[in-house]
Amino acid sequence: MASRDTIGKAVAQARKTLGATQKQMAERTGIHKTTLSEIENGRFTGSLDIFERYLDAVGLQLEVIPKQHQLPDWDDIENLFDED
Repeated sequence: MASRDTIGKAVAQARKTLGATQKQMAERTGIHKTTLSEIENGRFTGSLDIFERYLDAVGLQLEVIPKQHQLPDWDDIENLFDED
C-alpha cells in the first residue's frame, strides 16, 4: 500500500500537470485550500468523500487491492539472528 506521503505527492503532481494552483482547485471543488494542502502533504485524516472529490478533480481514482506481504531476504533473516 502506498503511504500517505506518496499518495499526496501523486495528487500534487496531477494538480500541477493540470496547471492549477491549490487555490484554483479549492474554488473548483469547494474543498478548503488548507485541506488540499493536507492531502498533498500526506497529513490528511478527514473524510473519504473529500479525498475522493479531490482525486476526481485531478483525474485520479482510489483503488483497493489485496494487501501484499513482503517476505524478508534470506540475508536479512540471518542478520536478525546474528550475535555480533
